[in-house]
Amino acid sequence: MSTPDLTAFVKAYDVRGLVGSQLTPEVVEALAAGFVDELGAAGSPVIVGHDMRDSSPEFAAAFARGASARGAEVVSIGLCSTDETYFASGFLDAPAAMFTASHNPASYNGIKFSRAGAQGISLGTGLAAIRDRAQAYLASGGVPSVEQPGGVVVRDVLADYAAHLRSLVDLSGIRPLRVVVDAGNGMGGMTVPAVLGTAAGLPELPLEIIPLYFELDGTFPNHEANPLEPENLVDLQRAVVAHGADLGLAFDGDADRCFVVDETGAPVTPSAVAAIVARREVARVRAAGETGDVFVIHNLITSRFVPESITAAGAIPVRTNVGHSLIKDRMRETDAVFGGEHSAHYYFRDFWGADNGMLAAMHLLAEFGGQDAPLSAFASAYDPYALSGEINSVVEDVPAAYTRIVEAFARRGDFDELDGLTVTGHPERGFWWFNVRPSNTEPLLRLNVEADTAEQMAIVRDEVLALIRA
Repeated sequence: MSTPDLTAFVKAYDVRGLVGSQLTPEVVEALAAGFVDELGAAGSPVIVGHDMRDSSPEFAAAFARGASARGAEVVSIGLCSTDETYFASGFLDAPAAMFTASHNPASYNGIKFSRAGAQGISLGTGLAAIRDRAQAYLASGGVPSVEQPGGVVVRDVLADYAAHLRSLVDLSGIRPLRVVVDAGNGMGGMTVPAVLGTAAGLPELPLEIIPLYFELDGTFPNHEANPLEPENLVDLQRAVVAHGADLGLAFDGDADRCFVVDETGAPVTPSAVAAIVARREVARVRAAGETGDVFVIHNLITSRFVPESITAAGAIPVRTNVGHSLIKDRMRETDAVFGGEHSAHYYFRDFWGADNGMLAAMHLLAEFGGQDAPLSAFASAYDPYALSGEINSVVEDVPAAYTRIVEAFARRGDFDELDGLTVTGHPERGFWWFNVRPSNTEPLLRLNVEADTAEQMAIVRDEVLALIRA
């Protein structure tokens, strides 16, 4: 049997591959061994958790074998969300591995690695070395055991996780809210009843949760667990209207991202959620006595209103590239209190700088539930501009497309290349900007546009798309 090329599915920030042809128990054992060796974790605890995919328990067991063979003391937390693994990594101050392919179809699985304290690992900060160590183990026939291999203990952290989130956001005093939650047959079906309900033994909140697809099922029988795609929000939108709910929440497969719809079923942009949470987090730390500079991170694809609201709250916005491991690093470098991405990843200093969609949802519920307006009116104040959303185009010759865009907009805007190409219109011609970024893994260009009016946004969007697709 040939040795698989791990470079094909060890990605920039995680491992993501096809079950059987790429990810196998032997590959997972080798990656676990490489992880323990690279982090020097022999004799120390290493956490492993997994989602509800059919292949996940077998892979988690294979990881435990590989890690313990190299001397780690494995702490198995079993079925969990990705942010629950981050909690365990921070709470126990130990490195962790989470088996999930997030929103990918059932034929995929993957691994999200963390250093102790939920610190991210990317290709540039250790993942490439883990990959290369694993590749060497596979080439040599398997993982050798150290003289003193580690053991495996089982620990349930769901109740601790739920209690920790409740300690960060108090929802006990909000007005009663009816909330439809679409878990997409993913891990939100387990974490929502624990955090927002009473399944973990916590007091009842003034929330009526109407569940949609809470049954854990890694085949995703109802729709893909990817709320970023509009077709996967349709069931939630219909249910919110049918039940006369105040809002709807949709979680992705591993429940680390959360999307919001208002009482009419219209999506609330992740940028609006980021602006709401940023304002709350800045106010919280100021009330707690922080007097120095307070930093809040946003990636360059979020609405311009996000940095505007951060500044208005008396904090300093920090603009970054797209990418969760990079943002985790910037959270630590700046000691930022919060970070938000256009893709509905939300990062919290009080959660070890890691992302947590549930915590963002709780902040939204607290802020919205503390006033009387419907969500459509409440959220509109945080969404004053027109956003295109991300539009993908298949492009074989990316440099040629870039050249066309640069030539067309050379005298009409300012350019920067923090991540891809961003062009910001000259102020005298009205507010607009667009960003074009190449995909790391596919022949795609990703376009995002924002303007002060929907009409202006459409004009810029259509012109840039024509240049991209010429």
